[in-house]
Amino acid sequence: MQFQFNSDSSVMGTENVAERIETAVREKLSRFEDRLTRLEVHVSDENGAKGGGNDKSCTIEARPAGGKPLGVTEHAAKVDDAARRAAGTLAQRLERHFGKSDKHKHDARPDKVL
Repeated sequence: MQFQFNSDSSVMGTENVAERIETAVREKLSRFEDRLTRLEVHVSDENGAKGGGNDKSCTIEARPAGGKPLGVTEHAAKVDDAARRAAGTLAQRLERHFGKSDKHKHDARPDKVL
């Protein structure tokens, strides 16, 4: 599974932010790793230097193999918290997504015996 991290310049001021977020997101979504081709994480500070509560956002887009992308966005006061929330929300959506697809798979119909 490929992992792509994107951020604006105001978020990259903290040390190892990309590594911390990648580790947290991969850990939370590890059970889906064989079913996903790529994860894209976008973090930003929505109001820059002004400050304020819940102004950090994290958007995660997951690309299931052979399916349409799923995305979530979460906000928090810290970028790490926003990433953890987004990963949790995405895990729930992926669980529903893959649960539905697994539910609709059927065993082969046995041959009728006359």
